[in-house]
Amino acid sequence: MKISLEEEVGALLKEHKLIIAVAESATGGAISNLLTNVSGSSDYFRGSVVSYDNEIKAGVLGVRNETLEKYGAVSSQIAVEMAEGVRKLMNTDIGLSDTGIAGPTGATPEKPVGLFYIGLSSRRGVQVEEHLFHGDRIENKRSAAKAALRLLRGYILKK
Repeated sequence: MKISLEEEVGALLKEHKLIIAVAESATGGAISNLLTNVSGSSDYFRGSVVSYDNEIKAGVLGVRNETLEKYGAVSSQIAVEMAEGVRKLMNTDIGLSDTGIAGPTGATPEKPVGLFYIGLSSRRGVQVEEHLFHGDRIENKRSAAKAALRLLRGYILKK
């Protein structure tokens, strides 16, 4: 029987005794939903912050206003600061984050619809991936959530 990506990630988190927290923006909770769809996820999932608004990114997650002003909310720098912020806030081994433009509105010439940044923070450092998805709003959110789990799986497998 084939297991889902979220089941595989859950098993890896359990096996490696890792605790995770998630900071989501454009996915609106989709990453957390996938992680908690797995029975027993309370063994490794501490919680999440859906920081759709920049005030929440700054006030709750500790994202610097200077970073927001310089790079904008949809940037690799913000994804990293969100991941670091949620890891520290919830005292976990891993912080996972996303920021992006799900669409159909919100795009600029420099930042098109479907642009997402996925961040991962751990005591070993940070990683960030840029993705450009080409679906509708729901498909882009789903694709970004799956990309976040793939990044997380890759991180754990390199451990």
